[in-house]
Amino acid sequence: MSAEIIYGRELAEDIRERMTKEVADLRELGVVPGLAVVIVGNDPASLSYVRGKDKASKKVGLESNLIELPEEVTQQELLDLVDRLNHDSEVHGILVQLPLPDHINEDEIIEAISPSKDVDGFHPISIGRMMAGKDTFLPCTPLGILTMFKEKEISLEGKHVVVLGRSRIVGKPIGQMLLNENATVTYCHSRTKNIKEFTQKADILIVAVGKPGFISGEDIKDGAVVIDVGVNRIEDGSLTGDVDFESALEKASYITPVPRGVGPMTITMLLKNTIQAAKQLNQIPQRSS
Repeated sequence: MSAEIIYGRELAEDIRERMTKEVADLRELGVVPGLAVVIVGNDPASLSYVRGKDKASKKVGLESNLIELPEEVTQQELLDLVDRLNHDSEVHGILVQLPLPDHINEDEIIEAISPSKDVDGFHPISIGRMMAGKDTFLPCTPLGILTMFKEKEISLEGKHVVVLGRSRIVGKPIGQMLLNENATVTYCHSRTKNIKEFTQKADILIVAVGKPGFISGEDIKDGAVVIDVGVNRIEDGSLTGDVDFESALEKASYITPVPRGVGPMTITMLLKNTIQAAKQLNQIPQRSS
């Protein structure tokens, strides 16, 4: 067996083409979806990432506003900015890039964003609605993974999903989202004993632990779907995932590569959420998926 490789970059390009048409239709109605991305400090990796979001937004026709703030900005100044964006009718989505400097309380900033503009899906109200299975903005990386399954017509109902990692950005939300799709979900983490006993029984394995090559082919059930969320830079400067790709390729039925796997889907889902926010704030019916 050799797995089918799910290239997130190709899927993302297809989805963004559809989005471009959708945004053009909204513009004809006088609605221009607007995204504000706020970054504090000058970390090169974070700057590169948010500029990529800015570029992708503009490419599909969104109005993107990248706001770069100095490292020494105060928490109150950042809260005041978020408040202004909350009340700006031309801004439909707000994203504050994490992590923030130590002197700023991330939770307070996230909670200050209006839930109607929480396109990152991290506000407690968004999380609560997700847990209850209600319509809401879903976190972008997990939503990208769920979209991969749907685009590839991979059945989720009744499947045993094992999630390695319990971060609030990926692990916890993807498990809940798949539970909402009627999968049976097991979480494994740093305190789990005998992790291989779980991974070898998984119909779908999602790995987000931040450890290069943590999972190998022998840890995977024959025919499993393997989603590798890890992005690790190794000694030679290249990027690799949490899964040993070559050995897993021979066991899995589907697998995502690193890079060009989950990553491109994350930004695409941010654009999707922003378009959804623009429709909701302008009371435009959502297009059926």
